[in-house]
Amino acid sequence: MTVTQSAPAAPVGVSGGAGHQASLIVQGADATGIVAAVTSVLGRHGANIVSLDQYSDNPRGGAFFQRTVFGLDGLQAELPALRADFDEELVRKFGLTYTLRDLSVPKRVAIFASKSDHCLLDLLWRHRRGQLPVSVSMVISNHPDVAEEVRNFGIPFFHVPCQGADKSAAEAEHLRLLKGNVDFVVLARYMQILSGGFIEDVGVPVINIHHSFLPAFIGAGPYAKAKERGVKLVGATAHYVTEDLDEGPIIEQDVVRVSHADTAADLSRRGADVERAVLSRAVLWHAEDRVVRSGNQTIVFA
Repeated sequence: MTVTQSAPAAPVGVSGGAGHQASLIVQGADATGIVAAVTSVLGRHGANIVSLDQYSDNPRGGAFFQRTVFGLDGLQAELPALRADFDEELVRKFGLTYTLRDLSVPKRVAIFASKSDHCLLDLLWRHRRGQLPVSVSMVISNHPDVAEEVRNFGIPFFHVPCQGADKSAAEAEHLRLLKGNVDFVVLARYMQILSGGFIEDVGVPVINIHHSFLPAFIGAGPYAKAKERGVKLVGATAHYVTEDLDEGPIIEQDVVRVSHADTAADLSRRGADVERAVLSRAVLWHAEDRVVRSGNQTIVFA
């Protein structure tokens, strides 16, 4: 297998930054006193709560989810003490789980693409304009077609051919490139099915964009099939990837109305617009710790 790489460049940073802000995600069984415990810990450390959103599917012992963003001077130095207090107040007392992250450190993402470039270029454009708080570590494609355009954004590009039923060699190369270098992966119309082994071994969330509300028009030529069925809506679904094809937890969906007068090309063009918008929102929300997975569902604090 031949692997080609464009001339490497330093990943483009994110403009603006989050200063001394952190996100706290809490989940587990609902109980009286959780919110008070969170605010008490933050108050003792002199933190200022910027936003606090919570959801419980049943206030009498149901599932509880909370996202808090707070500001604190000297955040990096204070993180170990904060974690120790949250371990005591949230884990030991309530049996909850939590994640605490410095928002000034952007999540590292790898983008997979094939020949269709509309989702890929939209993400790179938004990233360059500072609209996506991520660090794009690399773009990986099974075709060389998008190499020059990716290179223009200053992003490392890797061409990893992936043909035939046996994708083990390609996936081994993918894992070599990704391990330790990314916090999540985005499939920007990457037209290859990932194996269950790869999904398990990659060890980070993988986000995919699908060309319809799921499940519908699976396989090749979705917009031609939609035209044949006389659809009145076309849409897109962004979801996390699991071993079950296109069955992972849904992050975001949207639709646009169409009519009998639209051709298959019209549907494809309008569908591409929806795909770009839905995927960019999903990536943004994931990057900002707004998406909490619960089984095969998500809670999105958008």
